Amino acid sequence: MAGKLMICPTPIGNLDDMPPRALAALRTADVVCAEDTRVTGKLLAAFDIHTRLERLDENLMGERAAAVVDRVRAGETIAYCSDAGMPGVSDPGQRLVDVALDAGVSVEVLPGPTAVATAYVASGFTCPRFYFGGFFPRKAGERAQVLQTVRALDAVSLYYESPHRIASALADVAAALPLRRVAVCRELTKLHEETVRGLAGDVAAEFAAREEAGGVKGEIVLVIDAPGEQELEQESRDAAASAADRAAQLIAGGKLSRKDIVKKLRDEFGISRNEAYELVHGA
Repeated sequence: MAGKLMICPTPIGNLDDMPPRALAALRTADVVCAEDTRVTGKLLAAFDIHTRLERLDENLMGERAAAVVDRVRAGETIAYCSDAGMPGVSDPGQRLVDVALDAGVSVEVLPGPTAVATAYVASGFTCPRFYFGGFFPRKAGERAQVLQTVRALDAVSLYYESPHRIASALADVAAALPLRRVAVCRELTKLHEETVRGLAGDVAAEFAAREEAGGVKGEIVLVIDAPGEQELEQESRDAAASAADRAAQLIAGGKLSRKDIVKKLRDEFGISRNEAYELVHGA
């Protein structure tokens, strides 16, 4: 008889959000592989489930994923749980799914709680596109690179962040994207759930004050809104000014024809042909 790998979502905070299909899968599986058996053990105990548990965390995934898949091929039904939410979303479970699919074994992904989609809706930001970037970088240089990417992205961006770093993360966002709105979704689905949103500088000041007053606690999703009209207009003005400077530079250089300069300006700055033509022939 063929086995199956079942990816089982678990609550991100509130036990009442446990999906019925995931409960059934955990009850009927031959074994439950878990990111942390202590965390998943408490969950199983809360629902009076006695399926055998095995640890399968990030450190063990590389050496054991293939063996787990071999067991599924041999006929075992194995359920996999992360500590909370949907396994595979910034979680070692994705590597297990990858190995299983490459091996051609049956994988059933059960839908359920995820902090990413919950925070996207809780933010109230209306752009219909969103991008999940995993955990926000710890290092300033890596943060700067990510924020440069976010600047050009026409979508809401979401990141997991530590409560110990959220104040500094927000300060970097405010410095890089001062016209952008952000939301900090903290303790989603839990007793002290809150969403703090506003301009990046205002939210950064709020969490800097909290850090000063004793620190921030809880699981956090940082949400950065898509660029608004004011930011897009500012970028357009900046691009036009830069294009004008570049046009003057190229004309003074005397190495390119005006036709070639028009093309170069369009390629470099993404401006229209008419805008480029005006910069060149009006100079």
